Amino acid sequence: MSFVRRIIPTLAEAGARWFAPAWPRSAEALLDAVALDPADRAAVAAPLAALHRACADEAALSAIGRAGWRWDALRSLENLRRMRAEEAKAPDIAATPIERPLIITGMPRSGTSFFFGLLAEDPAALVPRVWQTIHPYPDAGTRPGASDRRQRRVARQLAAFNRLAPGLASVHPLDADSPQECTEITAQVFQSLRFETMYQVPAYKRWLAEHGHLAAYRFHRRFLQHLQHQRAGARAAPGHWLLKSPDHVFALPTLRAVYPDARLVFVHRDPLKVLPSVAQLTEILRAPFTRRVDRAGIGQQVVQDWVNAAAIMVAEHARPTFPAGQVLHLRHRDVVSRPLATVQQVAAHFGLDLSAAVQAAMARHIAARPRGGYGENHYSFATHGLDPEAIRAQFAEYVETFGVADEVETPPRPSAVRAAGRRPVGLTQGEQHAG
Repeated sequence: MSFVRRIIPTLAEAGARWFAPAWPRSAEALLDAVALDPADRAAVAAPLAALHRACADEAALSAIGRAGWRWDALRSLENLRRMRAEEAKAPDIAATPIERPLIITGMPRSGTSFFFGLLAEDPAALVPRVWQTIHPYPDAGTRPGASDRRQRRVARQLAAFNRLAPGLASVHPLDADSPQECTEITAQVFQSLRFETMYQVPAYKRWLAEHGHLAAYRFHRRFLQHLQHQRAGARAAPGHWLLKSPDHVFALPTLRAVYPDARLVFVHRDPLKVLPSVAQLTEILRAPFTRRVDRAGIGQQVVQDWVNAAAIMVAEHARPTFPAGQVLHLRHRDVVSRPLATVQQVAAHFGLDLSAAVQAAMARHIAARPRGGYGENHYSFATHGLDPEAIRAQFAEYVETFGVADEVETPPRPSAVRAAGRRPVGLTQGEQHAG
């Protein structure tokens, strides 16, 4: 009880609705709590209903989970209401151009967050920060020039969550000003794979697969327009948006439909290093919100998801959705062993201008974050029921296609792909021989 007494005041500060006593009886009850524009209400009604139903029926939510879901849903709906109100005051928000975003995707736990933060040192990069994605506008009634409390508020929220999720800071260091992933943006219209990480909601996952991601990505663009308009008005951005999410792999045609001029960086890594780490992070994130953690179920979910993603990336290489000049493939070993050289490779491929001052800032960023800012983490295949030999076989075509180096010793990988004459994707001749 002493822990509860210590933690409740901090959590309550995260939002006045966190500890409301009543579980919302339906998605309609949540929608009725916020005065949404009819178009926004209609747009989110079905995904919210699917997610709320899955949370109630499948997620085995704890008291913290029920309170947290209610807060998250109402916060998202309030953001929608505020965005519509801002659009009424400034109709030119909808005309704000989002041009040639640079998007990092590929395998999770492959150095993408580190690389995201490194590229964000470029002042020409517009980056959605954690505090902005949670609260895209200052509190209503905040006077121009008054102190903006959003960043400090989010810092307190993150501190509270880190108390609830011991180990999170070691495997996924995050602060209020960190660059944030795109799944946090699409979550605000309840169409995001973020939710299957936070909760066990297979019915919602099926709903999302059936309905697709187009509405979520259109909202994603709208959200960026709001952030950019606050910075630059309706003018074109002085640089480019820098974005990141491994989950973009699951929606590449939709990404192309909404951002046809996007530039994509895929990062590849040995799945035998990726999957135990993803499973552990999923468990850490899910544990505070549920009364039961199914480790074997998490392992099965993670393997199936990224087997599917690997197949998508292989197919994308054979039949590209984006023009070749808009795509670059990197390997984890290069991102972490020679990060500045890899940044220069990205800049050369996409025509980015990185001054000496920017490169010096990036060098300081690297020096300030030994191991990329991560702690010393150890993972066991057995913890989540993972079979390394089976995984090696399932990902054989992926590792052959992209020339991914083994980081974990297992019996020799299947040679069928190599025998078929496939050659690894080559970024540059030098990278083929990189150590």
